[in-house]
Amino acid sequence: MQLSRKQNEYIVHATHRWNIKSGAVRSGKSYVDTSFVIPSRIRERSGKPGLNVILGVSKESIERNVLQPMREIYTESLVGTINSRNVARICGEDAYCLGAEKISQVAKIQGSSIKYCYGDEVAKWNREVFQMLKSRLDKPYSCFDGSCNPEHPTHWLKEFIDDDRLDIYLQRYTIFDNPFLDPRFVEELCKEYEGTIYYDRLILGLWKRAEGAIYKKYADNPEAFRCVIVDDKTKITKPGQLHAGDLSDITVGIDFGGTKSGHAFVATANTGYYDRLIGLMSRRYMAKDGQEYDSNDIDRLTLEFISEVQKKYGPVEYVYWDNAETVLGTGVKKAVGRMYPGIVVRPARKHRIKDRIDCAVRLIGAGRFFHTSDCETLSTALQDAVYNKDKLDDERLDDGSTDIDSLDAFEYTYERDMKKYLE
Repeated sequence: MQLSRKQNEYIVHATHRWNIKSGAVRSGKSYVDTSFVIPSRIRERSGKPGLNVILGVSKESIERNVLQPMREIYTESLVGTINSRNVARICGEDAYCLGAEKISQVAKIQGSSIKYCYGDEVAKWNREVFQMLKSRLDKPYSCFDGSCNPEHPTHWLKEFIDDDRLDIYLQRYTIFDNPFLDPRFVEELCKEYEGTIYYDRLILGLWKRAEGAIYKKYADNPEAFRCVIVDDKTKITKPGQLHAGDLSDITVGIDFGGTKSGHAFVATANTGYYDRLIGLMSRRYMAKDGQEYDSNDIDRLTLEFISEVQKKYGPVEYVYWDNAETVLGTGVKKAVGRMYPGIVVRPARKHRIKDRIDCAVRLIGAGRFFHTSDCETLSTALQDAVYNKDKLDDERLDDGSTDIDSLDAFEYTYERDMKKYLE
């Protein structure tokens, strides 16, 4: 097992009640924990009173980020799976594995004494969970190890780790602290985040405030992201040309609007195995003179949009609609089912907006997002999107001054496949 200088430094100096690694993605923060720290801490406290606890955003993320990597090193005989009681057997000891996104998830250990706790993605936790944890590490030998990616500089976790009165060991990482990464991978990842708040946080490991343009690389030169779809018989002579036959999984996203917002439609496709995301067409309809669109109008606009996309780019396979408007969505599903029975129509999942933004930022940064001239409303929306300067969290400004509707519709088309795009 080979460790970097930073990882060995953590093993030597992480002897405090609170031991936290903060910094860049893929910098080796979690590897030293799963390969050495967690098993070592649990064994040191074997047989002593108190609970072992592993907290993460969810049980699924604990399995993916913590248990599975440990299992690959120590085998299933030493690292078990999470059972129906939220307990996994690790190195001969029980460890509660709980999601920390909501305070209700950790109710089972409230009031219990904790001898060891490992925290994954701590900055994404519910603050109340962390407050509860502080009062539960009450044994002389109790301790905490955790890792996180930075958020904004006034985040509650940043305030905690900057408190000099507490027994905290803090180690900071940049992506360049991991000597085992392929230099080409590091170079490409830096390109993906270049010019964005994510570069400061996820490459340099800094706690920085999100402000200004969200899709800065796109906003600086939108023409660089335009493409032309040509028929398969036409010879490709320019970088911005794509064969129609290269498009797959044509998907339509619909965001329903109201008095101050619009009804937005966006169609996208991917090429290869989620190699590139291609914007094919976008439209936005605003209420005029106080006359809003009713459900019949929405059904009609949906069918017209699908027809236009299919005539120009090929068969639509999926339609995802704004799940906040069940009545309108049900109407769309029935209308599309009658006219195009082969199209799958479902409500959008609405993953975290921050995750949806991150995916688009990375695709733009890596030169893996393009769109046709039929995407003018989407292009304008991407250029105008900015962070809300009055909010501490990374919130997209949504005050009617920018086209959030088209961005939502756009994100509904790819949110189910974000992992595939980012793999």
